[in-house]
Amino acid sequence: MKLLFLGDVMGRAGRAAITERLPGLKADWGVDFVVVNGENASSGAGLTPDHAKLLLDAGADCVTLGDHAFDQKDMLRFIETEPRVLRPINFAKAAPGQGVRVFTATRGRKVAVAQVLGQVFMKRPFDDPFSAIDLALRPHTLGGAVQAVIVDVHAEATSEKMALGHWCDGRASLVVGTHTHVPTGDAMILPGGSGYMTDAGMCGDYNSVIGMDKAEPLRRFITGMGRERFTPAEGEATLSGVFVETDDRTGKATRIAPVRVGGRLQPSAP
Repeated sequence: MKLLFLGDVMGRAGRAAITERLPGLKADWGVDFVVVNGENASSGAGLTPDHAKLLLDAGADCVTLGDHAFDQKDMLRFIETEPRVLRPINFAKAAPGQGVRVFTATRGRKVAVAQVLGQVFMKRPFDDPFSAIDLALRPHTLGGAVQAVIVDVHAEATSEKMALGHWCDGRASLVVGTHTHVPTGDAMILPGGSGYMTDAGMCGDYNSVIGMDKAEPLRRFITGMGRERFTPAEGEATLSGVFVETDDRTGKATRIAPVRVGGRLQPSAP
């Protein structure tokens, strides 16, 4: 199976890149299932129902969120009616929606998708991600109950993402980090057969400070004082993510490649 994961969609520029490029990439690369992290798609803070529909209509089979899952309050209701949008499994016990779900890909093959939040350097103390993802993956045996498993680790610290990657090795087809908006150069297949990349990067304008227009972040770094709200940069976006090919019998990764299309970053494709 050919799986495509695209990192955090950042504002209008990121949404435009998804709608303009994703349908063609799916066709050109023969992609069977697409996951898009959409938690910054609406003004850089959360995801509105309308923007969720836009990402789904563009070809995302599943949209994951993150620590900004419910910054847009309409998502509290929408996520209960749209099963293709997932919030982190360890966000809060009373949070609406689901953090893990099984989807049907091409030729009836089953794909489980789960998202978990890290704890290190995050602004609020989320529940333990290791026990949470362990419990979430138990019913979804790779190569048995499902043909593929994708885990989105939404976290700040690279060490925590790597540790979760090894924790899930052999139980997931792909473990990929999101949240920091910078693609890492460590796409690899772990010893147990799981594809891994510490951070997928963002789908946004890289002529920015992690997706935000440069002026206000620079002012705050230089003066220590803020004057305006952060606003997403609106130049041409780079679609950033990772492509994985798996063996249907085992669900394990056989090939992995970083994806960077358009915008300012050096292109990379499967």
